[in-house]
Amino acid sequence: MKRLKRLCLSLLLLAVPAIAHADCRDLTKDGNSYTVCSFDPARADLRLFRVDGDDLLGSFRRVDQMLERDGKALSFAMNAGMFHQDRSPVGLYVEEFDQQMRIITSEGPGNFGLLPNGVFCLAPGGSAAVIESRGFADREGTCRFATQSGPMLVIDGALHPRFLPESDSLYTRNGVGVDEQGLVHFAISNQPVRFYDFGLLFRDALKTPNALYFDGKVSRLYAPDLNRHDGGFPMGPIVGAVVDLPR
Repeated sequence: MKRLKRLCLSLLLLAVPAIAHADCRDLTKDGNSYTVCSFDPARADLRLFRVDGDDLLGSFRRVDQMLERDGKALSFAMNAGMFHQDRSPVGLYVEEFDQQMRIITSEGPGNFGLLPNGVFCLAPGGSAAVIESRGFADREGTCRFATQSGPMLVIDGALHPRFLPESDSLYTRNGVGVDEQGLVHFAISNQPVRFYDFGLLFRDALKTPNALYFDGKVSRLYAPDLNRHDGGFPMGPIVGAVVDLPR
């Protein structure tokens, strides 16, 4: 049954224009390997997921099982922001206009508190944006889905000022950026990389004037058209693209 479902989903993804579902590909930048999945948010059904009723989801498989009840499936998914031990979001989290965690704009420990940090916002009507957290006040209430993380990778075309090209901090990293055409680019490194190099990917290769770091160590990708389903311990917020299953 699972094999049949995967086959049906693969056939469905082949039939849908690429930018409407998951345009996923591998690329190399400055000797580092990345996987990038790009979407037109006006055509793709991008959502955030954290709970199913009172139950925490925590995995791509659980999200897929929840969607299957409504005849839908994931065509792409990625962890989407930092979380506490109980898997609650560290910063702002909005799901279907329901704000489940407030925004945090103060400097703090860890990567999240390395200001400026930012918010990934999916707005009604099919637009997306990465917005610096302290500048988000004017946009509050306008996001159908939103997740806060940090640090920002690219801010108005410039790399985060704290990134060092010779840093010895190397991790598998993932994040998101929105280019000037409004396309959303999700990326994950396929090897440990510096913040500096990851920022260059978004600024110079993906041409995103603003980009946001989601996480390191926890970084995972679900891309069925690449036969990729990263596993690991349960996650907090998850971002995914939803498609209808064939009937």
